[in-house]
This record gives sequence, C-alpha cells and structure tokens, in this order.
Amino acid sequence: MTEFLSTEILARLQFALTIMFHYLFPPLSIGLGLLLVFMEGIYLKTKNPIYEKITKFWVKIYAANFAMGVATGLVMEFQFGTNWATYSRFVGDIFGSALASEGIFAFFLESGFLAILVFGWDRVSPKVHFFSTLMVALGSVGSAVWIIIANAWMQSPTGFHLVGEGMQQKAVIDDFWAMVFNPSSVRMIVHAIIGCWLMGAFFVMSICAYYIIQKKHLEVAKKSFVIALLLGFTASLLAASSGHFLADRIAITQPAKLAAMEGHFSTGTGGAPLYLFGIPNSEKEKVEYGIKIPGGLSFLVHWNFSSPVIGLDQFKKEDRPPVGITFFSYHLMISLGVYMLFITTLSLILLKKKKLFETKWIMKLYCVSILAPILANQAGWVATEVGRQPWIVYGLMRTPDGLSKAVKADQILFSIIVFAFIYILLFMAYIFVIHNKIKHGPDEIMQNKKIGA
Repeated sequence: MTEFLSTEILARLQFALTIMFHYLFPPLSIGLGLLLVFMEGIYLKTKNPIYEKITKFWVKIYAANFAMGVATGLVMEFQFGTNWATYSRFVGDIFGSALASEGIFAFFLESGFLAILVFGWDRVSPKVHFFSTLMVALGSVGSAVWIIIANAWMQSPTGFHLVGEGMQQKAVIDDFWAMVFNPSSVRMIVHAIIGCWLMGAFFVMSICAYYIIQKKHLEVAKKSFVIALLLGFTASLLAASSGHFLADRIAITQPAKLAAMEGHFSTGTGGAPLYLFGIPNSEKEKVEYGIKIPGGLSFLVHWNFSSPVIGLDQFKKEDRPPVGITFFSYHLMISLGVYMLFITTLSLILLKKKKLFETKWIMKLYCVSILAPILANQAGWVATEVGRQPWIVYGLMRTPDGLSKAVKADQILFSIIVFAFIYILLFMAYIFVIHNKIKHGPDEIMQNKKIGA
C-alpha cells in the first residue's frame, strides 16, 4: 500500500467525500425553508392564489431534497465508530450532548411538521399550515446550529476537562453553555446559515430562469424569482460581513489557519499584504505570481495597514496546515461570493428598470449560477477543515491519533468504492425526481378558494 493510500489518507478521504455529498442537501433545505415561509406568508397576507400555487410547487422540491439529506447523512455517523473510534471516544461526551440536542430539538421538529407541510393543505387551516412551515424551517436551521456547535468546539474547544490517559483519554464537559458558546460557534453558525440562504435563493432563481427562457409558468417563475432575488442579494451582503467577522476570530483562535488561508508565510514587522490571487509555494515560503493589496490583511485584522499579522513562520512545520488547498479553497469561496453579490445587484437594477426578465443572457447565466453557492459552500468548509490540520481537535488531538486501530486501509478503500457506487445511484434518482417535478411545473389550483381562519 502506497503512502497515498495509507489508512489515515483513505479515512479522511472517505469522510470528506461523504460529507461533501451530504452537504449538497441540508443547505438547500435551509434556504428553501426560509423562502417557503416568505412565499406562504405572502399568500396569507394577500390572499392571492398564485402564491399558494408557488408555495405548493416549492414544497414538492423541498420534500425530495429533505429525503436525500436524511439518506446521505446517516453514513457519516457510522464512520465515527468504524474509522475514527479513538476520536469518537475522546469527543463522545461533547458530541453526544450536541448531537442529542440536534435530534431532540431540531430534527424531530422538522420531520414532525413535514407531513403537515406536504400533505396538510386541505386538512388543516391555512394558519396552522403556515405554522407547520415555520416549524419545518426552524427545525432545519436548528439541526445545522447543533452540528456546527459540535464542529466549532473542534476548532476552539472550551468548557471541558480531560480525564484518563493515552487511548482512553476523553474530554468531559464542565460547562455545557461554555461548550455551546465556544469562541467560534456563533460566528460559524451565522456565516454557514447565510451560505445556506444563498444556496436556496440561487436554486430557485436557476429554475425560474429556465422557465422564463422557455416561456413556461411565467407568473409563478417571475414572482418566485423576485422573492429569491431579494434573499440572494441580502444574503450576499451578509455573507461578506459575517465572513469578515469569522476571519477576525480565526486570527485569534487559529492564527495558523488564517495564515494558510491568506498565504501569509512571514510575520515581519510591518503590514501584511492581502493576496487577491497567487500560487503559494510552501517550499520557498512565498506566494508566486501574486496580486496583492499592501497592508490589506493587517487592515482587516487590526483596522490599520501597518500592524504585523502572525505568519506561518511562527509555527513548526509539522504544526502548519496544508497551504495550497486552504489558500485556493478560501479564495474560491471569496471569488464566488463577489460574483453572487455582483449578479444580484445587477439584477435588482434591471428589475427596477423592468428589463430583468427580458435580458436573456442574464437569465441563461442564472440557469448555471446555482453552481456558485454550491461551490462556495463546499470550498468554505474545505478551507475550514483542512486549515485545522494537523489537529482533529485543535491543540488537543492530532488527526492520525483519532484513527481506529483495527481498521485497515484496504477495508476503507473497499467501502469508498461501494459507497461511491451507491451515492451515484442515489444522485441519479434525485436528479430524475427533481427533473420530473421541474418538467411538470406547478399544479393548477382552484381560483375561488378562500382562506379560512
């Protein structure tokens, strides 16, 4: 077995592949959930049947996406016990509390009200149905909150003490709320949820743009597009500001990660540059072909252009994260964020001039722009997780130390191949279902229906 196919590399690769595939669906559920609240809220307010038609259509898409999220999420939990048993023992007390809270307070809330959301249109009053929509949206956000809390604790662990030694050592909670509100949690939650809103908004706009180009379901498409556009523009602005405040915290809690994200090798005595583009060279410890703003990183971290920022030279080489992947994924996320802010701003200008839906090139661009938030969300998490290396729990446990001792590389490789095949089939089934729902379009509704109490 080559070094590349070592147990550690394969275990990390398997978890990365499964979680990246899974993460296609929960962000979309969160983004669509908020849009459903807006759409059904407008229906209750205006009593316009078109918004009922709009909401019913997107509920069908939501339900299919929710099912995929559940199916793909189960695999990750098994990997904690198979590939990462030592790590699971170490964080079991911490993760047990967070993930149990996610199941009790969030997942059951979302799944419990989902049946009313999907099947309750003619069985409960409109206000009760709207309440179920709110609860499903709240539950989807709650699931993300508790899972991100667990991940944020890995980035900046607090509220615990260590017991035992060696492989039997584990972290035990001292203060539950200190664990929940660890230094990274709130900022990570805010930034991640905003990223989910972007994904939901661009997903809706991509489908609506397709309908507009095809001249189908125009009333539904245009009204849905405007609602999603307003969310997309707002989320684009919020993503930039929340990302900045998260980076500020990373500069304090994980300075090596920030240095890798920015390709900042040398601390120096003056201002640190902000690289807009470049190719980091870890051997030469420099960014080649770099386009930079002198003192830009210092300004973002310290609000002045002259203060030094901690560089990678302050850390032993074995304690530095992989710079290339961290740098490129971080800059890809930022570039896509700028693109989404630009295109939504331009779209609002065209909308005000009543030229948006007649501008075919921008509609065609929106058809493929769903890739922007998908890639931005994935790249952001890659930067977060790779930038934490070589620690699986920052400052407490290195990644190789969290591996299961009984699992072999060939066993993991076999399971990767099997799960890849299963995931390909699942994704094909998902695309088939979503394609059929989009092709069918919104159902016709009774125009004389009145809203009850």
